[in-house]
Amino acid sequence: MRADKKLKVVVVGCGGMSGAWLSVATKERGLEVAGLTDLRREAAEKRAEEFKLSKDVVFDTLDEALEAARPDVVFDVTTPESHHEVTLKALAAGCHVCGEKPLADSMDHAREMVEAARRAGRIYAVMQNRRYIPSAVALIGMLRAGAIGDITTVNVDFYIGAHFGGFRDEMDHPLLLDMAIHTFDQARQITDADPVSVYCTEFNPRGSWYRGAASAMCIFEMTGGIIFNYRGSWCAEGLSTPWAGTWRIVGTRGSAAWAEDRPYGDVVNGDQGFIRPMRRVEAENVKLEATGHEGCIREFLRAVRTGGRPQTVCDDNIKSLGMVFGAIRSAAAGRGVRVEV
Repeated sequence: MRADKKLKVVVVGCGGMSGAWLSVATKERGLEVAGLTDLRREAAEKRAEEFKLSKDVVFDTLDEALEAARPDVVFDVTTPESHHEVTLKALAAGCHVCGEKPLADSMDHAREMVEAARRAGRIYAVMQNRRYIPSAVALIGMLRAGAIGDITTVNVDFYIGAHFGGFRDEMDHPLLLDMAIHTFDQARQITDADPVSVYCTEFNPRGSWYRGAASAMCIFEMTGGIIFNYRGSWCAEGLSTPWAGTWRIVGTRGSAAWAEDRPYGDVVNGDQGFIRPMRRVEAENVKLEATGHEGCIREFLRAVRTGGRPQTVCDDNIKSLGMVFGAIRSAAAGRGVRVEV
């Protein structure tokens, strides 16, 4: 495909999250929004009006949009249980797909979707916008440079009392399936390691406004012997952490901390004393071409045009999803389990 070819996109799902996608899509040079569709036509019409798009781009179904618009790309902004059907239809129509996280609502569906993308020779990538935070990339640079030695342990806390309303309030695993996927994926990015096993306790504390378990604690063993500890809650009122959580990374020569601000660390600076003297280090500032949703979408579109491989491509992202369903299986079994991909 020519790098300068104008791409046509159909956006499936015009609920709250679609605003973030359309804010990028309608401003991206070389991308034409050729279709909007939603189970509620009025939601698609509202988005068309909001983003000054013709009502001619509004369709009742994805099938109609694929037939009429003949898009190159589909953006799947539907609920998790719809990702399987939307992605398979889009791939079968010859489209590349970029979809909201999580990749799928089950590992069986995820494997089928990954295989469908392989057979179709199309890119299917997943929205993991936390990979495009400048301070996270700065942290990774500091770690890769060996500032704290070899990583041995990663601890992260995520505590936010989020009153969404809607489908999340009724999910069986709102924290693990809808939110923890971000942190699990970022743990893989930061450590450059993949999951091996997990022990998880999942629960719904008193006062929760969710039907399903809104809190969890997980201990993952990662490749290279790294231990990754996750503590999180969707229903913890007060003292909120950043959306990306608060991180402490322990290495053989020091420790690093990150909480969406500039990462820093303490590094051993001497070989004497009960507690060794330390030297404070700070990560170098990083400037990204684009951040968040825009960064992920741009990398995906660049790969579509050039034949590259985005970092959130499905056959890699399925490892992060495996962490989610491994944690869910562990909590149900009351014991540690292997993470399956």
